[in-house]
Amino acid sequence: MSRFIDIAALADIPPQGARVVRTPQGCVAVFRTADDRVFALDDRCPHKGGPLSEGIVHGASVTCPLHNWVFDMATGQAQGADSGAVATHAVRVEGGRILLDASAIRRVA
Repeated sequence: MSRFIDIAALADIPPQGARVVRTPQGCVAVFRTADDRVFALDDRCPHKGGPLSEGIVHGASVTCPLHNWVFDMATGQAQGADSGAVATHAVRVEGGRILLDASAIRRVA
């Protein structure tokens, strides 16, 4: 059974923007699309370690700010000629609040 943690108001993230949640397991980037969909990914591009939270959000994709790798935020898969993936985390919006799956922030035993 998944447990979700309230991390922010939807309004705290601008449309086509992101915020970072720092966890014992590393940083998670939480993205808001122009149409208010929300996605959560590890905040580290597998190519060169770029911070995806500083990337450009377009549709349901984010482009890494370092070398322009594009990731599908729903699946974490790199698009186009690039190969690789970034971990995704369950996230949802309820009552204007963003809820992140607690397993994304739980300390590894």
